Amino acid sequence: MNEQTPLKQITYSCYYNQTREGEQFVPEHVFSYQLSGKLTMTDGEKQYTFQEGDFRLSKRNSLIKFTKQPPVNGEYKNISVFLDQQTLRNFAAEYGYSSAQHLQTPPVMLLHSHPLLKSYIDSLQPYDALMHGNNQVLLSLKVKEAIAVLLQTNPALKDILFDLTEPGKIDLEAFMNKNFLFNVSLDRFAYLTGRSLSTFKRDFEKAFGVTPGKWLQQKRLQEAYYRIKEKGVAPSDVYIDVGFEDLSHFSFAFKKMYGMAPSRI
Repeated sequence: MNEQTPLKQITYSCYYNQTREGEQFVPEHVFSYQLSGKLTMTDGEKQYTFQEGDFRLSKRNSLIKFTKQPPVNGEYKNISVFLDQQTLRNFAAEYGYSSAQHLQTPPVMLLHSHPLLKSYIDSLQPYDALMHGNNQVLLSLKVKEAIAVLLQTNPALKDILFDLTEPGKIDLEAFMNKNFLFNVSLDRFAYLTGRSLSTFKRDFEKAFGVTPGKWLQQKRLQEAYYRIKEKGVAPSDVYIDVGFEDLSHFSFAFKKMYGMAPSRI
């Protein structure tokens, strides 16, 4: 079984008997509770693991790879509340909140358990009451309540939640060398480095001497070659990890660059 019922502000994920891998750009802060199963996340440098009963906050504008693993003979279940920027702006204006500083924190954080957090998650059940019918007013109130509960139980989150600034211009070369394995669009890379797409392309060619598309493919294929040859990873297991969506496209590009199919390395 595979089920994910999306809402504008709250999602409930549930599936059985399979491990899922993927990656995503996190556009908004997300408050989540692990109902069952295990979630492993990585930002390319550090790995974070969340078990049943864990609360977490994923920061907006983050690039994350993840593995979702159901328990033995059980279901993977997770509920997430998306804290969108407009709701946070309205909350800050209504209650006088602001961010005092820009904090450099991990893209995802384990939140210490608290009775208020647990009672809030319990209030979202039964899920069917929220997932069917016209419940936009209720959903909006529950998102607002989530913000209040997070601030009550973790006051230091104020400087994260209410930092409403957009990404500033950063070191392009360092950022790309760290994040080239994430399969996101050039528009997204440009945004995260604080540039328009045209400026991103211009700065990129100045820094690397080649177009972004060509550089990304070369770097991903080099990483794939290393993992296949040195670590013995099968091509069918490596192509997604290095930023390719399709195995046949990966194999074609690999053979063109190295003169042989990845299965022959």
